[in-house]
Amino acid sequence: MKTSLASLLILIAGMALANPAEVAKQTRAWRTIHEKEILAEFAELLAIPDLASDKPNIERNAAAVRALCEKRGLVAKLLTLEGAPPVVVADLTVPNAKRTIAFYAHYDGQPVDPSQWKSDPWKPVMRDRDGKDLDWRNAKSIDPESRLFGRAAGDDKAAIIAMLAALDALRDAHVSPSVNLRFFFEGEEEAGSPHLGDYLKKYPEVAKPDAWVFCDGPVHQSRRMELVFGARGSVGLELTLYGPVKALHDGHYGNWVPNPIVRLTHLTDSMRDENGRILIKGFYDDVRPISPAEKEALAKIPDVEADLRREFQIANPEGNGKSLNELIMLPALNLRGIEAGHVAAQAANQIPTDARASIDFRLVPDETPESIKPLVERHIAEQGYTIVHQTPDAATRQAKEKIIKLDWEAGYPASRTPLDLPLSRELAEIMTAAGHEPVLLPTAGGSLPIYLFQTASKAPVIVFPIANHDDNQHAANENLRLQNLWDGIEVFAAFSSSLNGVKN
Repeated sequence: MKTSLASLLILIAGMALANPAEVAKQTRAWRTIHEKEILAEFAELLAIPDLASDKPNIERNAAAVRALCEKRGLVAKLLTLEGAPPVVVADLTVPNAKRTIAFYAHYDGQPVDPSQWKSDPWKPVMRDRDGKDLDWRNAKSIDPESRLFGRAAGDDKAAIIAMLAALDALRDAHVSPSVNLRFFFEGEEEAGSPHLGDYLKKYPEVAKPDAWVFCDGPVHQSRRMELVFGARGSVGLELTLYGPVKALHDGHYGNWVPNPIVRLTHLTDSMRDENGRILIKGFYDDVRPISPAEKEALAKIPDVEADLRREFQIANPEGNGKSLNELIMLPALNLRGIEAGHVAAQAANQIPTDARASIDFRLVPDETPESIKPLVERHIAEQGYTIVHQTPDAATRQAKEKIIKLDWEAGYPASRTPLDLPLSRELAEIMTAAGHEPVLLPTAGGSLPIYLFQTASKAPVIVFPIANHDDNQHAANENLRLQNLWDGIEVFAAFSSSLNGVKN
């Protein structure tokens, strides 16, 4: 009897699955009629400043996102922790569905320097393909190549709007989701998600779906949509090297008093060569080999490097001939910035008191922040440095020839989901049937806190980004190309209605 019931449930779930191509077609027709309503909600959400550190406004964002969820009939709630932005969790339960798919996005954005923006980052502006402002609210039609400018337009409020608009499209077409849906919207991803782990521990019931679809980041540079099966980990390091206790005239004391800028440049040169190879002993020992499925996927990724070189105005990339996609499968050391002395009109003929550098390490499986920190510190010590973690006092400065202060950021490890899992194939097949055959990217070059969700639930996590690759993510004049939003709505609708509702 149990076998018969299980068979019946599988049959019912199978019968309930919608055709992705038909869903995409219906969603497109619905969206064409409702574009201005979608954009009005989007613009209203973008108009709320969204820095994680801005408590009043970040709470306004959370309340607005919750209201958007409840407008669709979702059961929504705010999860809270002392000193942390709220997490919005919203559920849609489908009768007879035995599988829950959780969709993640974040509603916070990067800090802004308004002087670098063409317009107010919190007052969304639509511009046409020539960069001219558009009055989209009164236009008869809107070119899909137009872009909406505002902080978090591409990273990551577009994903929230696309998910919820997809539900509207399904309801209009009388198509029911085939799986239980959970939406998890975080409010401090751009601040490094420092409280996300605590949220998942405090609210374990929301952290254990059957799978996660992470909706963050840009599509492939070819403009094709993509599925990403991992993300590199990240850990930052701040370095301070010390010279004289006060700035000194370089004519009187140059070549005698050590110059901290010179020492800093030599130290960083010992850690990384000009082609990106990390020179720290043992740094590659824990790197997980690329699987056959990942090698196959890498070979199929469209080659856009010539276009990128023109876009970025560079003659030749680093990497000793390796492709961009091969290189992001490896760890990286990026020198984020150097601060010491002055240049040009502010330059002074002096030996500065200190020199600082900011380094960002990108990690791959099976590296962790804890595994690479001792390797870095051992390398620095082998260059003759005394490592401190507080500003050195006079006695230390006089006793030790070369002193460096290290301040490590928390960081997190990399994650990667196999490309040949049933879910991996299922998502790719749905997208292809819906008219959006994806590029399959084994890992993203950037970092996401995916490992926290895998640790909490052991469920697979796959990334489905929708923003345009040239959206100025984290920079001034962030924007979203409208066609990316329209495509995202179609695919979210197809996922929601065509995923198998019975567990594999």
